[in-house]
Amino acid sequence: MFWIILKIAVFLLVVAGLTITADALLGSEAGIRIAFANTEFTLGPVQAALGALALLAALWLLLKLAGLFVATLRFINGDETAISRYFESSRKRRGLEALTEGFLALAADEGDRAVTKARKAEKLLENKTLTSLLMAQAARNKGNNALAEEYYKRLLEDDRARFVGVQGLLRQKLEANDTDKARKLAEKALALQPAHGPTQDILLQLQNKSGDWQGARRTLSEAKRTGRLPREVYFRRDAVLALQQADAYALQGDLALAQDLAIEANAAAPALIPAAVMAARAQIARGKGSTAAKVLKKAWKMQPHPELAQAFAEIEPAEPAAQRVRRFEKLLTQNDGDEARMIRAELLIAAEDFPGARRAIGDLHETAPSQRVMTIMAAIERGEGSDDAVVRGWLARALIAPRGPQWICDKCHHIHARWQAVCENCGSFDTLSWRSPPDSSGASATGTEMLPLIVGALAAPRPAPAPVSDAPPEPEVAAAAPETPTETPAAAPAQPKERPITEAEVIDLDETRRQGM
Repeated sequence: MFWIILKIAVFLLVVAGLTITADALLGSEAGIRIAFANTEFTLGPVQAALGALALLAALWLLLKLAGLFVATLRFINGDETAISRYFESSRKRRGLEALTEGFLALAADEGDRAVTKARKAEKLLENKTLTSLLMAQAARNKGNNALAEEYYKRLLEDDRARFVGVQGLLRQKLEANDTDKARKLAEKALALQPAHGPTQDILLQLQNKSGDWQGARRTLSEAKRTGRLPREVYFRRDAVLALQQADAYALQGDLALAQDLAIEANAAAPALIPAAVMAARAQIARGKGSTAAKVLKKAWKMQPHPELAQAFAEIEPAEPAAQRVRRFEKLLTQNDGDEARMIRAELLIAAEDFPGARRAIGDLHETAPSQRVMTIMAAIERGEGSDDAVVRGWLARALIAPRGPQWICDKCHHIHARWQAVCENCGSFDTLSWRSPPDSSGASATGTEMLPLIVGALAAPRPAPAPVSDAPPEPEVAAAAPETPTETPAAAPAQPKERPITEAEVIDLDETRRQGM
């Protein structure tokens, strides 16, 4: 509203000014006298004003004619004019249309048409960045890697497109499985844009494959600095890399540095089982058994694992079996689950306390059956002097039982015999976890569920053993023989105490069964 009022006021002032000026000219008696070639002209005030306006119009026309004359001379000399600008605008319009059609064809997965449109746009447009990018992408889509690499290299000449060019060459080398050049290109791309997450992941993967653990730790540190990794994830992955670096130094014979790196990895990620095992062994090698025990107990409390128990046994390698059972209780009570029950049963078998081993294993063969549990049960039956048919029955059940917890890749579910930083199947980094593999229920196609019945029957269910008391055991008293037995069985010859069953016998039994089939 204010601006409308202001415009009206200005208009009224202009009209008033012109009116006053015209009135002043009409009322004035002054004029202009012009003498030219014995001819005299006398102009009144109004005529003089009109003459001045005509003179100004003539001067403007003269200037325009002079500009047209200069433009004509420049056109003759080849300089840019409105005519050339018209043709340039038309060429640019057609180039942009070809460029647009090329990108649309590329999105539609029409490689040949995209290349054709890219070549047309390249001829029509002066800016070669977009045309080079379209040509490189189209050639790559078409499968012409040499042409794609040529145009990706052209992108390196433009500062704005240099990172895109390096990324394109990086993909080319990855597809060609040229990991060395790909790693160098990834390092160059990361130097151009340090915070680019996909490039960090690619470089980290390439460094892991090549065993450049020190470089991988630098890349991981850069990822943390740019805020891509949470603090906990960074410490876990850095511990994994430090552990792999420790293995590399151990293979080179630098045991001291390998031990330092293992201890560093365990301090960063106490829940990482391989780091705890290696750090404990490093402390044992340095004569610090108590420190090694603390490391293993802390890791066992977070997640029990057989390798932790193995390293715990290495603290006192020459101790008697009964003493080892007592010492292990300090570890097993930290997390008294299924793994602790199996470890306790194995220790009691080694101490030849087979009833105690049966009490320790309990009903694990029913609630959580696995090959290891069935093998332990077979060893208990053998140690207690059961028939061979009973022992073979447990071993047969071990052949068809689930494998139990394994190192499994969380991404591709591939099972590994031992832990490693990179999955050997899909190449993922730090994706192995200790868990039971997925198992499908139902009968097998080969009918192996009948194997325990064919090989041997299981022992009849036994009453639960009496609980162990802290009081010393009472001396056993032989039961009196009946006074008038109707049938007296012949005394069986004393059998020597048999050794516990090993897992190797399970494999031998499996091979025998296959040969029989």
